[in-house]
Amino acid sequence: MDDSLEARLKADMIAAMKAKEKDKLTILRMLIARLKDAAINKRDVLSAEEELRLIATYAKQREDGIADAIKAGREDLAEKERFELEFVRSYLPQQLGEDELAALVDEVIKESGATSIKDMGGVMKTVLARAAGRADGGKVSALVKSRLAG
Repeated sequence: MDDSLEARLKADMIAAMKAKEKDKLTILRMLIARLKDAAINKRDVLSAEEELRLIATYAKQREDGIADAIKAGREDLAEKERFELEFVRSYLPQQLGEDELAALVDEVIKESGATSIKDMGGVMKTVLARAAGRADGGKVSALVKSRLAG
């Protein structure tokens, strides 16, 4: 586990304990447990990218939870998921804006010489690597697909 992220999570967990912030404490414990489980499963220390990917996955699950709660008419659950999502996002890098992401996609397409949807996999791999956790895969996919389709 990256020392800076681990230290930040643990320091925040201690602060949440002292402030008796049960909701934040629960989320922090969940994040730390997920990172430790992943390191155990990998049988090695996680890289910073792997840690970010795990936290981003957790955030994506919260987004899905919000949609499910709204669909079920459970605004109370949706509000809880929104709180978790906003809190977890504070540990993720700032997401690229629409214009920045479009410029990155255009740059990669130009550099790689991609011309058709058949080249999408290579473009996606490069864009996601350069974005380094600052772009949602679904948004990147839709953007690459629209650029390569015509």
